[in-house]
Amino acid sequence: MKLKRKVATALLVALTILSICPAKVASATEVNSYTYNYDFWGIEYESPDAYTPVSYVDGKALGTTSMSAPDSLYARDNRLFVVDTGRNRILELLVTDGELSLTREILEVKDDELEVKTLNGPMDIFQTENGDLYIADTANHRILHTNYDLEVIKVIYRPVSASVDQGIDFEPTKLVVDRADRVFCLARNVNRGLMQFEASGEFIGFLGANEVVFSMADKIKKMLSTRAQKEKMADFMPVEYNNIYIDDLAFVYSTSDNFKTEEADAGTAKPIRKLNALGKDILIRNGEYFPMGDLQWGDSSNKYGPSRIEDITAFDDGTYYVVDRIRGRIFGYDEQGHLLYAFGGPGHKLGYHVNPTSIEHVGTDLYVLDSVTGGITRYVRTEFGDLIHSALDEYSVGNYEKSAEYWKEVLARNGNYELAYIGIGRSLLRQEDYEGAMEYFEAKRDDDNYSRAWKYYRKDWIENNMGYVIIVLVVLFLIPGVVKRIKKMRWEAREQYEYELKQKNK
Repeated sequence: MKLKRKVATALLVALTILSICPAKVASATEVNSYTYNYDFWGIEYESPDAYTPVSYVDGKALGTTSMSAPDSLYARDNRLFVVDTGRNRILELLVTDGELSLTREILEVKDDELEVKTLNGPMDIFQTENGDLYIADTANHRILHTNYDLEVIKVIYRPVSASVDQGIDFEPTKLVVDRADRVFCLARNVNRGLMQFEASGEFIGFLGANEVVFSMADKIKKMLSTRAQKEKMADFMPVEYNNIYIDDLAFVYSTSDNFKTEEADAGTAKPIRKLNALGKDILIRNGEYFPMGDLQWGDSSNKYGPSRIEDITAFDDGTYYVVDRIRGRIFGYDEQGHLLYAFGGPGHKLGYHVNPTSIEHVGTDLYVLDSVTGGITRYVRTEFGDLIHSALDEYSVGNYEKSAEYWKEVLARNGNYELAYIGIGRSLLRQEDYEGAMEYFEAKRDDDNYSRAWKYYRKDWIENNMGYVIIVLVVLFLIPGVVKRIKKMRWEAREQYEYELKQKNK
């Protein structure tokens, strides 16, 4: 990746030097969002908008007080919950044709035996299919499980377990619940993965502990140190997740922003994971680059380093979207880990963000929460975006010809869209047009798929030409014997001729 980055940087510098026209700065009345993608070399190029911002609402627009450091969004059917952490409340919004309206403010729960009923610094909420609510009541050190009417069913406090440090407060920050009512939560100062609780509230352990992050120099130093020196060293600790999301198949997506810039530069950073029931990361990373946000970044406008993924939301078709808090951008990926498009940016205009903390979807619409501005931006998918997702959907159900048709329409709108070439190639591969597939894969340097198509093409060619192959093999097998026989006959003839000639001369 470093080589590609150097090549990309050199090309960008060359283009800048050769350019004779100054770049035009968009005004506040011009384009509200900037959409782009990356080519094989990691060079950024513009793309038609796949999503476009259409509205922005804050607390006042919803008919209530302004929000203060809101932290999380959660969507269920046509309901959108906003966790307004600074105001110690949760706003429940009704989504009607994409428009948001306030239905109630949740400030406290109902339980005569509960000493503290009011929320205190809540950071997340989850609603089950039957309407029950789970609230990460962070500053109250508990998880609240209530019915829809806010009547408490159970309360989860810090578990009494040898695997949980009893010297720290239990501060749940993010949570999800599966269909068996098992709770998975993240908590501050807990870096052993997701805490798991049974439906009864019993703690059952940790899931998906993140890898330990350390340099080779640190490892060698520790290996060569004495016991006394090792005791003085800080233990290597695994990094923490910062957000989680659960899809309809009970796979838990997690994000982490705790990785080194060197890892991002080398392309080995894994800020996005998909955990199965055993806690194993099964996220597919078949793209040219790992799903990690921006591939190129500069240090300008107080925005430093690589993307830091803050939240994730996943669609039923396997695509997923993440939001970068550093530059306020949104990145969409397909199930294989290819970047579909990126859009947004830092700023105060519609479609830009100052500090996005959460992303959710209702239908195909995306909603992004900004903790600084205290508002929600709604993005609507465009015709170009619909074409991309239609191509992906048709391919997933086996309609390969239809998928290729959609990809060709995508190319008609954006001839640089590399995934369309790969999509057409994959469709042709499924239709057993191996030679045609090889042409599309070769056009975008997709070596893996090209090799696969070549393997099938070679196998197909051999099967269709087996008779000729056999004839050629037989001929090649017989030629040495025939040549040897001819040489022998010529030798015998020559010997006979010489013998007869000697007899004649006597």
